[in-house]
Amino acid sequence: MIIYSVTLNVDNEIHDTWLQWMKNTHIPDVMNTGFFESHKMCRIISHLKENEGTTYNIQYRCKSMADLHQYQSKHAPQLQKEHQDLYQDKVVAFRTLLEEVE
Repeated sequence: MIIYSVTLNVDNEIHDTWLQWMKNTHIPDVMNTGFFESHKMCRIISHLKENEGTTYNIQYRCKSMADLHQYQSKHAPQLQKEHQDLYQDKVVAFRTLLEEVE
């Protein structure tokens, strides 16, 4: 199983609006591409510092690297652009690929 992990630090000023948009629009849009089997969204609680925003990690699970590459080439650019257009420098994101070890 491949995990596409997206970590995002969200400015407190837009946090509530961003969180609702992620839950109601962005994550469903990602899942509706058909390349992921499940997802999990977590708030990072280690190293919390006041006025540094809130950090989340979203893990999307897919069966193979081929599925992930298809998602990245067909859907990710537009979905990431929508996010960037809405939130600009108020959200900083980085992505990591993980392979589940059983």
